[in-house]
Amino acid sequence: MSSAARSIRAKATTPPKDAPPPSFTITELAAEFDITPRAIRFYEDVGLLEPARAGRNRVYTHRDRTRLKLTLRGKRLGLSLLEIKQLVDLYDSGTDERPQLEAFLLVLNDHRRQLEQQLDDIQVTLAEIGQHEARCHALLAGKAKAAKPAPRPSTRRAAAVR
Repeated sequence: MSSAARSIRAKATTPPKDAPPPSFTITELAAEFDITPRAIRFYEDVGLLEPARAGRNRVYTHRDRTRLKLTLRGKRLGLSLLEIKQLVDLYDSGTDERPQLEAFLLVLNDHRRQLEQQLDDIQVTLAEIGQHEARCHALLAGKAKAAKPAPRPSTRRAAAVR
């Protein structure tokens, strides 16, 4: 590719310096993240997103898009909305990222402990279910043997005995 062609291509893909930052509609964000507009409005209601308004329309900035992405990532990890909001607010603080990372580690450690406790509880419950199933199977097998009628003598034998 010639240098002139590269120059033209670079100018075509680089936005002008005075161009407004990219913005997104609620429909675009919903499609991008495969969620409903209602979910986005819910995150707005709990204070995770703060879109600008253009008349009645919501206008989401790159910041809102990033906050939504972080929110969805936190939900996948099983974090509460309060935990997510605290972490996302730290992201917005613009200060050193060390406090954000330390807070995130604390949240992750706490969440790991909760999940490990749930896993222990589930394993105990599954063992109890196994015991109950074995007892039910044994009782059913015992009743099946007791419920079998004694074999009847054949009619030939009965006739010969008479």
